[in-house]
Amino acid sequence: MIQGRISRVSGPLVVAKEMRGAKMYDVVRVGEKGLIGEIIGLKGEEAFIQVYEETAGIGPPEPVVSTGQPLSAELGPGLMGGIFDGIQRPLAVIRAQAGDYIEKGYEAPALDREKKWAFKPLLKKGDRVGPGDIVGEVQETPVVAHKIMVPAGIEGTIEEIRDGEFTVTEEVCRIKTRNGTVPISMMQKCPVRTSRPVEKRMAPNEPLITGQRVIDTLFPIAKGGTACVPGPFGSGKTVIQHQLAKWANADIIVYIGCGERGNEMTDVLESFPKLKDPRTHESLMHRTILIANTSNMPVAAREASVYTGVTLAEYYRDMGYHIAVMADSTSRWAEALREISGRLEEMPGEEGYPAYLGYRVADFYERAGRVKCLGKPEREATLSIVGAVSPPGGDLSDPVVQATLRVVKVFWGLEDRLAYMRHFPAINWLLSYSLYLEHLSEYFVEEVHEDFTEIRTEAMRLLQLEDELAEIARLVGVDSLSPQDRLVLETARSIREDFLHQNAFDEIDTYTSMEKQYHLLKNVIEFYRHSKKLVDEEIELKDITSLPVRQELSRAKFVEEEKLEEIQAIASKIKEEMERLRAG
Repeated sequence: MIQGRISRVSGPLVVAKEMRGAKMYDVVRVGEKGLIGEIIGLKGEEAFIQVYEETAGIGPPEPVVSTGQPLSAELGPGLMGGIFDGIQRPLAVIRAQAGDYIEKGYEAPALDREKKWAFKPLLKKGDRVGPGDIVGEVQETPVVAHKIMVPAGIEGTIEEIRDGEFTVTEEVCRIKTRNGTVPISMMQKCPVRTSRPVEKRMAPNEPLITGQRVIDTLFPIAKGGTACVPGPFGSGKTVIQHQLAKWANADIIVYIGCGERGNEMTDVLESFPKLKDPRTHESLMHRTILIANTSNMPVAAREASVYTGVTLAEYYRDMGYHIAVMADSTSRWAEALREISGRLEEMPGEEGYPAYLGYRVADFYERAGRVKCLGKPEREATLSIVGAVSPPGGDLSDPVVQATLRVVKVFWGLEDRLAYMRHFPAINWLLSYSLYLEHLSEYFVEEVHEDFTEIRTEAMRLLQLEDELAEIARLVGVDSLSPQDRLVLETARSIREDFLHQNAFDEIDTYTSMEKQYHLLKNVIEFYRHSKKLVDEEIELKDITSLPVRQELSRAKFVEEEKLEEIQAIASKIKEEMERLRAG
């Protein structure tokens, strides 16, 4: 055991002397109260320690004891539906044991050591196994079957495997290896700063359906993809992430509240248990893990929270599940990096952030992807990451935004102007982009409709044309524009108001299937195409826009998913009413 003494305390940074033999990223216990910290720098016999708790009241020459182990997450049954802090302490358990405030140095295991789980073996004695092989499963929640996998570095023959109820620390299997017999329990420990190994990484080929029309149709994210949502205060970053967590077609959600306000995490905690999963009709918490590191918690722990969250996500990915990670917000995480870097007196980069900011951001997002998992049976899985970024005043030149944009493939640019107009989601369709469109075009053609890409392209063309015409209209007035240009403005307004605008609190409009999205947008484009022919024949635009079917287009998004035929029928009504208008 390596034991040193505190020589200096500077906020969350503690410098300890007499630490010869200590290793980078070892977890240490600091001071008489045993605060949890991590070694982030070594210089001779001095260790520079990032402390994940409030350091007020500690100082020289209190002891510092190294555990000799890196910061690790406990992985096993009992994670699902839980809420943990940035270093994976179970907050509900701590509150029950110690009250509303966490005492300094308080420690509680992430997984309940007393609860018994029903283990069902999937292999038998004599079977050959290796890293990642699934030996059995536990029904963790009504919707999640927890796979018990062989840990990394263990390969051999099953000597014994048991059936029954066990705690996470009890032996369920014994594997005979060339170095002796190794007992296997339902719990693993995994370092959070290194990604879990996979068999193979593959290109994404399927969209993560979110039910948000502006995302799924215009700027989709792939399963296994990465996206960032930058925007100023009040533009709806958190609401969008809540919507994605509620409705995305991922098997499991890991929601990381990194440095955000406590009331926003409270909203998640209060609303998620009440929400019914549209696929399973069970509580959404049965497939959700929450990491809460709010703005009133120690700053340094934000740095650990994103790694803890993504490690839990990788663990469930390795079981063969599709995982979505919501990180809200990576700006607060970067601020923690900046503070620690300043305390270490490192040479600052742009706006005081450390010079290695880009590397750290890339290292986090690189853990997303579509993979072939290690072990048998063969399984494919995905891990998608959506990170909110909170640049001051919505400034997209902020270093955190720029570092993020260099590595993510989808950019949903939020605009406060749209938010103040009550346009949700407030994603600016002229700024945003998705680099997955080419990868996903085949899926949309085969699974949605063969002309889906054509309809989407036409809608984007009209929105961009509207922006150009709006500038001219401000100078010379709308009435000075040609009927064809006014039709473009009217159609773009219909796309914005009847398609892109969604009500997150409306029971029907909060989620839209891909089929419904296609038919909604198809009808708007069909109305435009028929109208354009009539305008070319010099029929008055006001007569076209006053057709009864125009009102049906506006109300179509409130039609229930079970009644899609009503939306499909609008296409024939458009044609009929246009023909009657032409006939006079």
